Amino acid sequence: MTVTIVETRTQACAITGGVDTHADVHVAAALDPLGGLLGVQEFPADPAGYARLVEWLGGFGTVCLVGIEGTGSYGAGLVPHIAAAGIRAITHPGCTTYTPPPHGGCESR
Repeated sequence: MTVTIVETRTQACAITGGVDTHADVHVAAALDPLGGLLGVQEFPADPAGYARLVEWLGGFGTVCLVGIEGTGSYGAGLVPHIAAAGIRAITHPGCTTYTPPPHGGCESR
């Protein structure tokens, strides 16, 4: 059996990041093109930490996009650093309240 690997534009821009934001630290994860976990790392929630986070993600390859949770609060400072690096950011403001699922969903068991 012969296997030929051809790099495409999709592969050239293949790393996806995700960031869970907190007051003091942000936890970042890097995923390969198939969604496999490449690594998880904590970074200080300050400008120096944001720069290190972007550098760390880039160490895995070309980053396509980064999903950032909590952009309405703890993650607000990270978004400009991601954008300045030329990376697309998918933002989510975070949840401030909990609403139970209708009709007794799995959380009510």
